Amino acid sequence: MAKGFAPGFRFWILSLCILSGYGAIGYRLVDLHVIKGEALAQEVQDRRYRIVTSNPRRGDVLDSNMELLATSHSFVDVGFDPGVVAKSDVEKLPRLAQILGLSLFDLERAFGVENGRLTRKPESETVRWRVLAKKVGEVAYDEIRELKMRCVYGNRQYARVYPKEGMASHLVGFVRNDGKPVTGIERAYDFYLGGQVGWKETEKGTRGEMAQFRRRVVPSRNGMSVVLSIDSYVQHTVERELERIAKEMNPKSASIIVTDPYTGFIIAMGNYPTFDPNRYAEFDVSTHSNRSLTDPLEPGSTFKIVAASAALEEHVVEPWSEFDCSLDTMITRNGYRARLPNDSHPNGILSVEGIITESSNRGAAQMAGLLGEQGFYDYVRKFGFGEKSGFDLGVESKGILSPVNKWDGLTLTRMPMGHAIGATPIQIHYAMATIANGGVLMRPQVVQKILDETGEESVEFGPLPRRRVISMKTARTVASMLEKTVSEGTAQSARIAGYRVAGKTGTTKKIINGQYSSRHHVGSFTGFLPADDPKVVITVVIDDANITYEDGNRRVAYGGTVAAPAFKNVADILIPYYAITSTANVESFASLVDLNTLNSEN
Repeated sequence: MAKGFAPGFRFWILSLCILSGYGAIGYRLVDLHVIKGEALAQEVQDRRYRIVTSNPRRGDVLDSNMELLATSHSFVDVGFDPGVVAKSDVEKLPRLAQILGLSLFDLERAFGVENGRLTRKPESETVRWRVLAKKVGEVAYDEIRELKMRCVYGNRQYARVYPKEGMASHLVGFVRNDGKPVTGIERAYDFYLGGQVGWKETEKGTRGEMAQFRRRVVPSRNGMSVVLSIDSYVQHTVERELERIAKEMNPKSASIIVTDPYTGFIIAMGNYPTFDPNRYAEFDVSTHSNRSLTDPLEPGSTFKIVAASAALEEHVVEPWSEFDCSLDTMITRNGYRARLPNDSHPNGILSVEGIITESSNRGAAQMAGLLGEQGFYDYVRKFGFGEKSGFDLGVESKGILSPVNKWDGLTLTRMPMGHAIGATPIQIHYAMATIANGGVLMRPQVVQKILDETGEESVEFGPLPRRRVISMKTARTVASMLEKTVSEGTAQSARIAGYRVAGKTGTTKKIINGQYSSRHHVGSFTGFLPADDPKVVITVVIDDANITYEDGNRRVAYGGTVAAPAFKNVADILIPYYAITSTANVESFASLVDLNTLNSEN
């Protein structure tokens, strides 16, 4: 029985082993073909084919005269594939070394060549790409391609370059070294500038080399070019004036804006401190900020145009209406007695024109009082304060404007003089531009058109009115008052002999440690010329200018002291540039305009 049992036991053990083997094979086949089949097939596909991307050339940024503000220079990173080096390539190495500026010894060592012969077998190589030289010029790369070395090829790259260095850097922005746009037009219009990345899918050979055919090819599409409304000559003028301000006054910051009042297009916009986008990493990040858009400040007396315009538009006053500016309190429409702010110098009875010309805080407060809190607030919003202007750079602050239900007992008397509100320089500028163009608030714009790859116009941008704020009659009345402010009032340092200039100064104490400081100020001036037919609107804002007397004591940086002269310096250069006609022997616009006639016009 024992003898019969042993063969039977061995039979069953052997059968079990065979069945187990076939079972393991079957399970493995199911695992490979069913459970993991799709993933493994994709892995084989990935190993068999290679995707090579092709970078597009980024579009240019140009000024209104078609001068380059930003462009892209191409270069090629040249290398070779050790797995496809042929014997015929060896004799071409001396010429390749000459083109790349490399020593023949180093190049032969990289290729594995000794005494004119290959010492390494290509099929033994596992590295598929070895760099020979970076940032090779296009001309040199064309010479390399003429050698027809199959193993040598390049990857084209693009470097962003700003030919005018720091000019309009806050508007143009910059692109990081990794190709990512960070600020300004570069970021806001990346959809147009960036282009489309191309790619090709090729099949690999058995040794990993590229096969002779391609499966799919999607060519890259170069970016489109953006044409700005910026005029490089005007921008240079603005930036040169900012350099003077920085050198002589050492302010915390400063901004100058120049626009066309009728279209809203920006002709120049400069800020201090600034930076060079070619070397952006060398500058503090704070210098990259476009302070004209991002930094709210109390606008001061430049804001009085809102109270005057609103009161005239609502017919609660006439230009000759008089107010007692010696009073220290007033009765509001709600029936409560409000304390009036102080004036920089005593005033008695002043007309509306006199309030603007003499820049009376008390007079402005009384005009706003006639409108009431909600009525005045509505006009503040109409002029664009407390909301974004719509400037399409994506970094704008809407400023600070509390709703009426959060006003205290002093807000109605303080806001008309430019306190209790935060406004950006661009908001202040476009409020004045509303007066200049006849009462329409325009949307700020800096892009005029988009050009395709061939230079043909693809998209054009026109003026975009936001809303009518006041009538043309009211705008002309206020403009005449602002001209008298320059010719006879508090802004005489902005006068230009023989030319009609309208504008308003502003000076506000800065809040330091929760209190208004008597030593730190924001001085500003915003105005336009000619007063009767404006060609340009210019705004200057200087934060914390440091000016001192000869004895070393710090002077108050009034808007008329620091900002109005800067306005004049810029305007003096723009007058011949725009061929603005002199009115040397003609009376000023303010004296020619009969305010009674203006208020009787339809």
